[in-house]
Amino acid sequence: MKKRIISVVFMLALIIPLIILGGIPFAIAVGLVSILAYKEFLEIKDNATKTPNLIKALGLISMLSIIFLTTNGYSIFLGISYSTLAISIMLIVVPSLFYKNEVYSLKRAFYLLGFVLLLGVFFNALILIREYSIQYFILLLIVIVMTDTFAMILGKLIGRHKMVPHISPNKTWEGAIVGCLMGTAISSIYYINIINGDINLFKICGILFALAVTAQMGDLIFSKIKRESDIKDFSDLIPGHGGVLDRIDSLVLVVIAFLIIITHI
Repeated sequence: MKKRIISVVFMLALIIPLIILGGIPFAIAVGLVSILAYKEFLEIKDNATKTPNLIKALGLISMLSIIFLTTNGYSIFLGISYSTLAISIMLIVVPSLFYKNEVYSLKRAFYLLGFVLLLGVFFNALILIREYSIQYFILLLIVIVMTDTFAMILGKLIGRHKMVPHISPNKTWEGAIVGCLMGTAISSIYYINIINGDINLFKICGILFALAVTAQMGDLIFSKIKRESDIKDFSDLIPGHGGVLDRIDSLVLVVIAFLIIITHI
């Protein structure tokens, strides 16, 4: 517990100033974190030994290209360039033709491509949302932190029915429901008082509830990756918390879902 608390304090001391600053410092920090996340992915069970170094480099170049192609706040409504996505697909998939299956198969190529696209779109969206509005950025953090915190605490106190025991044995339906409700309530209060008080309450609550549910789905997806890979954490980079991927699991889908919402609603 002591390690977890110290790690949280240290992370907050680093993250809060960067969020406040935004701009280039924030983008650089996101880029560095994305590299650590990519490294953790490559080290998941057999990836590191079976993926050729050239392919690892091409995957990294593709991911960074997606992240930094558009980082202006106004680009949030334009989307990522199709040319960048197309080039990434070519760089990762086509080389599989020149390797034997046991070295770099087409199946492995699409596996790598999927993760590169997921991380690339997520980290790019993270920069875009911060540049668009720090208030919305904080809103997403509130949704995630409150949902996860209350789901964990109430799940331990009143949880009786396992949610998906084959993926995460400790998650319960009671904890998930209360977590989503509390995450929605607290983030709604923040939205109404800080961002926009003149809005349909049912609409904003519905949107934030959907994001709270999405946060739990993201957590479960990364838990499933760990379960299938037979690992407890993605790494031991953050004492008491695991790795980068362990910390951003809930955030990934929420950020992507928020982009969909803000550009269509």
